[in-house]
Amino acid sequence: MASALQLVGIRKSFDGALALDGASFESQAGEVHALLGENGAGKSSLMNVAAGLYAPDAGSISIDGAPIALSGPAAARQHGIGMVHQHFKLVKPFTVAENVLLANPQPHFASGIRNIRAAIEQQVGELKFSIDPDRRIDTMTVAEQQQVEIVKVLVGGAKILILDEPTAVLTDAEAIGLLEIVRRLARAGTAVVLVTHKLQDVKRFADRVTIMRGGKTVAKLDPRHASAEELTELTVGQTSALPERSPHEGGPTRLNVGTLCYTRGDGRVMLDNASFHVRAGEIYGIAGVSGNGQAELAEALIGAIEPSSGEIWLDGTGDISRAGQTKRREAKIAAIPADRYAYALAGSLPISDNLAVAQIRSGRYGSVVKLDRAAMRQDALAAIADYDVQGVRSVGQKASLLSGGNAQKLVIAREFSREPDVVVAHSPSRGLDVRACAAVHQRLIAARERGAAIVLISEDLDEVLSLSDRIGVMSRGTIVGEFERPADRQAIGRAMVDHG
Repeated sequence: MASALQLVGIRKSFDGALALDGASFESQAGEVHALLGENGAGKSSLMNVAAGLYAPDAGSISIDGAPIALSGPAAARQHGIGMVHQHFKLVKPFTVAENVLLANPQPHFASGIRNIRAAIEQQVGELKFSIDPDRRIDTMTVAEQQQVEIVKVLVGGAKILILDEPTAVLTDAEAIGLLEIVRRLARAGTAVVLVTHKLQDVKRFADRVTIMRGGKTVAKLDPRHASAEELTELTVGQTSALPERSPHEGGPTRLNVGTLCYTRGDGRVMLDNASFHVRAGEIYGIAGVSGNGQAELAEALIGAIEPSSGEIWLDGTGDISRAGQTKRREAKIAAIPADRYAYALAGSLPISDNLAVAQIRSGRYGSVVKLDRAAMRQDALAAIADYDVQGVRSVGQKASLLSGGNAQKLVIAREFSREPDVVVAHSPSRGLDVRACAAVHQRLIAARERGAAIVLISEDLDEVLSLSDRIGVMSRGTIVGEFERPADRQAIGRAMVDHG
């Protein structure tokens, strides 16, 4: 029997970085087929190819055994492919019916909205959802919005349903309820692709599983006949030898995070009694699957958000959990955010201004009323040379014109210019090439050797393993396990997926 969906030899690069390297996948009608892999394995990229969002550089796509060429998402929908993304594609001020209509245009609005309402009610009845077609999206819970996304693609006639991390934003009870519905859809003849990192979802609900790692398909098997240990090893790979470096001597505790809590505006708890400490001269790595509170933890540490409760104690300063940016900088905290352009740089300002801003209040460049621009330019030239920032025509050049790697070097040059006591680095090498990545890592290790306490938050497990003296695994907003160097990759992988 021909596969409902088949992808063979898919290659895809972004800005020269290979995201998919000959990946393959196939799913049958009437089954739940899980696509398993850690962050960055290529799962979502491969399914975005199937959904027509990405055009593959090489490879083929077939539906029911017939090769097809997808010109975009609309073409994929015409072939019966519907994808529910991890980040919903809903217009929040619109009603359920209006959102479904946007995705499934009708010749006339008045008759079209009536037809859409009827189609929604039919799907809602079959799926046993509780959705009012006239309810606004911005009044709905996350779980209800996800139901709308599923209804939206099914109303469009999807016979191949791709769910990207569908349980990542749900409670345990909501997740089980959703996956029971997914299984019913499969039994009714839909080909369901479940993109996930959660072993328990795979073991309990999937008929087959394909595992990806590093943009490649590494295994296809029956999850009922595979142990959790085998699935974990296939997902995260074998443990490789860690690079040699000086042993950690165990300095005094410099940063102590105690029972930190934070709830988002939509009511979702992102930090749930997160606690850990970091000593001087230590890199404390935080591993975990994306969306488990890592971003909120980084923002709380650097002062971008205020936690609802808990403490962030800094040696010699006290609790800074509600302190402003000025006090944190005076306490010599360096911040390397995940999104360097949004949070770390003023892209429209010159490179010299971006470098100088860290020390404006110190008086190094004179009064804020009359800055010593010559000194700013001189320091900028020295930092550019010292940190090997490429692509700089002049220090008056806008920071937004730098490439990602060089922008990151600029951020690190500024933050490390004050010889910080604490460094919070969130995904510091994201999107960087090998050379730029190595330069960033060398700077972090140098800060460690100087005695700084470093919090390294990264979804790249290799990065965490290679740099960290201790590793905390974060899941559902809390630290669920800690590991000393040299840490066992499979043990960390199990902690990430078992609690995720």
